Amino acid sequence: MRLPASRISQLLFLALFLFLFIITDYRGKDEIAVAVNSFFRANPFVLASYVLAVKGFTFLLLPALIMALCTLVLGRFFCGWICPLGTVIDLVTRGVPKSAPIRFLKGSFKYYLLFTLLTMALFSVNLSGVLDPIAILVRALTLFFYPLLGYVARAGWSGVYQIAGEGRDNVTFLYDFLRDYVLPFRETFYPLAFLSLAVFLSILVLERFEKRNWCRNICPLGALLGLLGRFSLFRRVPGRICKDCGDCRSHCPSAFDEEILQADNCIRCMQCRTRCRFNRVTFPLRWKTPFLPAAEGHRQPVLSKRMLLFSLLSGFFLTRAFSFRHPEKDHRLLRPPGVKSEGDFIRKCVRCGECMKVCLRSALYPDLTRAGVTGLFMPVIIPRLGYCEYNCTLCGQVCPTGAIPRLPLDEKRKSVIGTAVIDRNICLPYAKKLNCIVCEEHCPIPEKAIRFETVDDTDYQGRKVSLKRPYIVDNLCNGCGICENKCPLEGRSAVEVFAGKKA
Repeated sequence: MRLPASRISQLLFLALFLFLFIITDYRGKDEIAVAVNSFFRANPFVLASYVLAVKGFTFLLLPALIMALCTLVLGRFFCGWICPLGTVIDLVTRGVPKSAPIRFLKGSFKYYLLFTLLTMALFSVNLSGVLDPIAILVRALTLFFYPLLGYVARAGWSGVYQIAGEGRDNVTFLYDFLRDYVLPFRETFYPLAFLSLAVFLSILVLERFEKRNWCRNICPLGALLGLLGRFSLFRRVPGRICKDCGDCRSHCPSAFDEEILQADNCIRCMQCRTRCRFNRVTFPLRWKTPFLPAAEGHRQPVLSKRMLLFSLLSGFFLTRAFSFRHPEKDHRLLRPPGVKSEGDFIRKCVRCGECMKVCLRSALYPDLTRAGVTGLFMPVIIPRLGYCEYNCTLCGQVCPTGAIPRLPLDEKRKSVIGTAVIDRNICLPYAKKLNCIVCEEHCPIPEKAIRFETVDDTDYQGRKVSLKRPYIVDNLCNGCGICENKCPLEGRSAVEVFAGKKA
């Protein structure tokens, strides 16, 4: 059977998405020319949330503006020709039997959700990335599936190598290729991996109730594109199911509700046109008016004034509720290098997880509680688990909105994440009167932000000892966290990094 053009486009863009996702990793080079952030930069929902939250525009999101203008002309084609999550839904849930639709999701729910999120962005709480479809897919891959692939491949390799016998050279060549070009650079297990998986799987489970349920009833990006698509110059004719046929209802993945075409749900997949037995379906150019009259079968699924007001009030009161938690007061809330303002970071971050994926030393992890609800899935540095590599700028290169600025290497090295503090109650030279120079040895600052003062003392057995007691040079410390990470004490480190400079 010949594949329709929309399905071919879907598969090509999914392949491009997976290719960009895989190369968004450290592959032996300090520069990443292209990354999966391209899909975010062409995302009108990311653009709308960014503009409302920041009250400004960045040319990084110029492709999203172009996509929005194309949607105004062509309709909601992104969902039917490009969206990788929509393609995954179509491929994975193909043939899944459908039960009765979920009633409360029908109608205006997606618009309520969209305007609530946009209102929150307007009041500087940008949570759009939590429900953005591209971000959901990237997080599921980054936090769960990709690390799982690396673990299975590396664990399975040991067994394959043992049984390969004389053919080990061929197997080694294959594994070397996978290691260098496909598998993740390092093994990391992330917190919130199962939450990311649960969100992704719940979208697939929704297909049990209705075809493209997520796309037509929930997706905020789809809702925004649908609103823009209502102004499209092209309209489907006829606007309802033909009385003597009805095949469109089974062919169309999203647009038909009962007998009437929902214009803003039409994803321009052209399935109805290519499969119409009578060649009745067309998409003629409409110059005079952006809306077809109701007599032609097109409902106007706009938000009622009451529902619009309710969504605006919901967004406002949610931002007020979240503001009771001030992340600035959490002195262990460490953000990636170059982030100077927590509020600005919350307004710009898409929560895509790309920075965590490329982090060389496994310093970045998705946040759950440190920054409250507003910080969900945003990157935080946990020095005990990893540290910021002194010579690495990858996180700033892949950030789609500039929430993590792309800094020159010299400037990045001087960018302050926090300041290390020594706990003398547990530090070995202070507490146990045993020399330990691990933190000073690993400090990457050329002038050394950790130095020693040599003192003569008496140990617990009465012997005279010369102790090297470490201290922090605050003006040099950039808070990279390597000292906390490498501290040999089990459990809590004797050196801890706190946000901001010490007073």
